[in-house]
Amino acid sequence: MKTRKLGKTGFVISEIGFGGWAIGGGWVTQDESESVKALHAALDRGVNFIDTAAGYGDGRSERIIGKVLKQRKERVFVATKTPPLPGPWPPTPYCKADERFPEKYIRESVEQRLRNLGTEAIDILQLHTWTRAWNRDPSPLVVLAKLKKEGKVLNYGISTPEQDQNSVVDMMRRGLIDTVQVIYNIFEQEPAAELLPVATESEVGVIVRVALDEGSLTGKYTKSSTFKEGDFRNDYFAGDRLARTVDRVEKIKIDIADTGLTMAQVALKFVLAHPAVSTVIPGIRNVQQAETNAAVSDLPPLSDKVLERLHAHNWTKAHWYSGK
Repeated sequence: MKTRKLGKTGFVISEIGFGGWAIGGGWVTQDESESVKALHAALDRGVNFIDTAAGYGDGRSERIIGKVLKQRKERVFVATKTPPLPGPWPPTPYCKADERFPEKYIRESVEQRLRNLGTEAIDILQLHTWTRAWNRDPSPLVVLAKLKKEGKVLNYGISTPEQDQNSVVDMMRRGLIDTVQVIYNIFEQEPAAELLPVATESEVGVIVRVALDEGSLTGKYTKSSTFKEGDFRNDYFAGDRLARTVDRVEKIKIDIADTGLTMAQVALKFVLAHPAVSTVIPGIRNVQQAETNAAVSDLPPLSDKVLERLHAHNWTKAHWYSGK
């Protein structure tokens, strides 16, 4: 497993991390024993970075991770997230930072994260969303800075709002965050224009989520694919989205046919090709996924020729999340 620096945090982490949403049960019914096996399998293969959140099964993901880490001896870095208080998601231009992320609430959430993970300090605490409306007075980040001084939080950052990822660029330039979690994949390449270069300049660690576009970039979906009731993907691929996505994936398959790699391998290698990226966190819910994803680190990098082909698959879908 290859490792990379996580910005200015001082952490050296595995370039393939463990995305902990699925083990919280947000996709399909998930047996805890399978989650435990998956975590051990990933750690056995050199993964030392895990991402989770308060909202992943109402803390279930965090609790499972905490339980597993008590059984391990190696240093494993864990990033978790605190959501805003109830209100519009994503936050609107009229949301007030000190109403959605008041200090008392942030502190209470951090204490809950600590209890769930069974640790005395959180390696990385991320705000689970953001809005440009808070850039002029980023009071939640002031609270996190206090918690860092107190030793409750070692580093902190922002998980970007999917409809406006560049809203965090100013926070990065001003040195107000240690890490950023961003959507970056073969379809969503906008971060390469500004966000990722600024991360390099600002020494902000970059955690990439949705590298497989919620599974579509594994190449396993067809236009007739269905998902169980309650599965997040029913909303993500609502209406004609699945059919449109599958058509685009088929075109990618043609462009990578000469690589000898699977779609998923190419998708992860594409993300890792950008030097600003510290780690990519594909969702993992079983041993097979843990083994397959971890093994990608040992594969050679994509050639410049292949990367150039993949750049042509950039897909601007800013209104994807609006429900249309």
